[in-house]
Amino acid sequence: MAGNELTHYDFRTAGQSRTHHGHVMRDLGLKIISGAYPENSILPGDAELLERFGVSRTVLREALKTLAAKGLIQPKAKIGTRVLERSHWNLFDPDILVWHFEAGASAHFLSSIVEMRLALEPEAAGLAALRRTDAQLEKLYHWVARMGSARESAQEFVYSDLQFHIGIADASGNPFMRSISALIEVALVTTFTISSPIPNSESHVRSVARHAAIADAIKAGDAEAAKEAMRVVIREGAERVLTAGQAREA
Repeated sequence: MAGNELTHYDFRTAGQSRTHHGHVMRDLGLKIISGAYPENSILPGDAELLERFGVSRTVLREALKTLAAKGLIQPKAKIGTRVLERSHWNLFDPDILVWHFEAGASAHFLSSIVEMRLALEPEAAGLAALRRTDAQLEKLYHWVARMGSARESAQEFVYSDLQFHIGIADASGNPFMRSISALIEVALVTTFTISSPIPNSESHVRSVARHAAIADAIKAGDAEAAKEAMRVVIREGAERVLTAGQAREA
C-alpha cells in the first residue's frame, strides 16, 4: 500500500479490491470493525452470506480465511464463525487500519496511534541520523521540497509527507521500522482529512519547516535533535486534529 507511486494518492480508495474475494472481505471486515458484528457474536451462516454476496463458496471461504488470518474471526465446528475480541485483532494490518478509518475511528483509537508513533518514529529518526546514506538523505530533502511545492493539493502534500516518513524508516536501517508504514499512513491521512495545512499558507510553511528540521538533524548526525524534531511534528499533527474535532463539536 505505502509503495504505491501514484502522484495523486487517495488513501480512501487504497486497498479496495475489485475482486469478489476483496469485496466480501472488506464488507465483513468493515462490519466487524464498526461493531455491526460485535465481538463474540456469530457471523451469519454460509447460506445467508452466499445469497447476500452472490459469490461462490470458494470465494466466501477464501474471504473468511483471510479475515481469520487477520485475527478478526475464528471458525468453530458446530457453532459457526465467531468474531474474536479486539485483543486478537492485528491492528498493524493495513486493511484493518483502513477499515478503522472508513468506519470513523474513535478519538481513543486516534490517540493510540499517536502514542505508537511517538514510541517508534523518534527512535527511527535517531537511528537515521547515525546510519543514513547520502542517497537516503537526498531523498528526504526531495520529499521536503515536494511538500513545499504542494500548495494547492492536499493529496500531493500527504503523499510527500508519507514518503518522507517512510524514507526515515528506511534510513534507520531497522526493517521493523519500515513495517509500521501502514500505521503512519493512517495517522497522516486521518490528520489531513480532518485538518489539512493545505491551503492554509502559514500552517503549510510551518509544517514544511518542521520536516526540514528533522532532515537537517539527520544530516548533522544529531540523533537527539532528530528525535525531538520528530516529536514536534507528530504532536503538532495531533493537536491540529484535536483542535479541529473540538471546533466541529462546538
